[in-house]
Amino acid sequence: MSQQDMDVDVELTPRQQVPTVLAVGAQVFTVVAALAVGAVALWAIDVNPLVAYDRMLIDTVSTPFQLTRTLNRAAPLILAGLAVYLPLKAGIENIGAEGQIYLGGIVAVWVALNANIPGALLLPAIFVAGFAGGAVWAVVPAYMAAKWEVNEILTTLMLVFVAIQVNEFLINGPMQGGIGAYPRSDQIPDAAVLLEFAGTDVNIGILLAVAATVFVYLLLNVTRTGYEFVLLGSNPDAARQAGVNAFRKSLLILPLGAAFAGLAGMVEIAGNQGQLGSHWSPGYGWTAIPIALLGRRGAFQTMLAGLFFAVLFVGGSSLGVSMGIPAAISDVIEALVILFLIAAEFIRSYRIDVKVDGESVGSSIRQLFATGGGA
Repeated sequence: MSQQDMDVDVELTPRQQVPTVLAVGAQVFTVVAALAVGAVALWAIDVNPLVAYDRMLIDTVSTPFQLTRTLNRAAPLILAGLAVYLPLKAGIENIGAEGQIYLGGIVAVWVALNANIPGALLLPAIFVAGFAGGAVWAVVPAYMAAKWEVNEILTTLMLVFVAIQVNEFLINGPMQGGIGAYPRSDQIPDAAVLLEFAGTDVNIGILLAVAATVFVYLLLNVTRTGYEFVLLGSNPDAARQAGVNAFRKSLLILPLGAAFAGLAGMVEIAGNQGQLGSHWSPGYGWTAIPIALLGRRGAFQTMLAGLFFAVLFVGGSSLGVSMGIPAAISDVIEALVILFLIAAEFIRSYRIDVKVDGESVGSSIRQLFATGGGA
């Protein structure tokens, strides 16, 4: 008996208009899909996903102790997310937020330990120091990208490893503190520690993160400079024809974004750790990338994405204590979020049509529903 092979073809057509469901629901779908696939990993290690997610996502925001940890973690994550989000709006990809966090923390600690100023001025001083430290670390990649079109993804990424080595050199040399089992700097003085809200252990880092979010929102949506940033990111040719100075704007936006990463480093040191150590950043700069992608529709969405990843951070670590689940489960979900974000972006950009023997499967299904089941 002979059998004729089916001719299966997949056609990709660029979308002229993104459906509302995809435009609005892509982020929600991404999170739900990541949690659904993450449930498979939990099942594989004999853990009920519903119980694990209840403790990971609900307990983390419903108990005072966990909520405090979440808010204190959320502050640097939101700031780091803004560090990636803001340049992204101008079409510049800042992959080096992790290195800018290190520089912000290093400069803040140096100022806290060496500045001969009144105690009341120390906290504002390390705020400025962290902000400036992150910004300066991005000046060279910004200039190289604007002047010679050197890919900023590579330059900012390579500077991450330079920043980590600078940190290691300093805590083993010029900034090494007292005797201890591991190389560390001295503790910053009490005057440089972030204040806490009355009656809680929540530090004002979250207030700085909210203020930064409002600043970025106003910058992009109210000011002429912000409009030019967005135009440059969405249509560079139109921006140039409209008289936007692409060189100057590119030179400004990356250091400005990186300044928020430096501020994240200051908040992490002054609010959570109190001193420099080896590899003291928990990877906020890397997590900032999915935060910015998840919240790229706006500054406040980026803030919410930062809060979500803070819940994953804190919830993931608490699972290890309460249920013996590896804390890396939060890393798995984070990676899945990135994976589904890429998939969602592809689906938003292209219409996928599968054809069998020249007949469109999608059209056949739509026709079947339109005729009430083909009766």
